[in-house]
Amino acid sequence: MPITRNAKKALRSSLKKKAVNDRVKKAFKEEIKNTQKLATNKKWKDAKASLSAGYSAIDKAVKKGAIKKNTAARKKALLSKIAKEK
Repeated sequence: MPITRNAKKALRSSLKKKAVNDRVKKAFKEEIKNTQKLATNKKWKDAKASLSAGYSAIDKAVKKGAIKKNTAARKKALLSKIAKEK
């Protein structure tokens, strides 16, 4: 546990940042799972529609600083590969 006043404030701040990061990460992970589910059920039209929502969630995560730019690029590539009709 933090002892000094500055350490206590830093702990509060880091907990708030963690909560925001967790929400943002969960949002884009759910979008990826949604697209995967649609693709496995061979609903290609719906999968392509959910692709834009997934891209948006990933871009928001980068903007908030929850994930890095290269990670986002990798996730987008994976998402487009999943949604691609086979």
